[in-house]
Amino acid sequence: MKTNKYVEDLKNASVAELNAQLVEAKKELFNLRFQNATNQLENTARIKEVRRNIARIQTFITAAEEK
Repeated sequence: MKTNKYVEDLKNASVAELNAQLVEAKKELFNLRFQNATNQLENTARIKEVRRNIARIQTFITAAEEK
């Protein structure tokens, strides 16, 4: 259910907002990878979740640009 709400938020966002979210998600992914490399990351599943969110955001950006 949490994912459905996130996708609805992405559908209603403008391209500029999507780009800002993409930058933030990529920063978060970098930080998670850094924590994982230094054995400080407790929830490794978060990396997969953030990667999927990045893909979702990029999909909506591409769809918005095609219109």
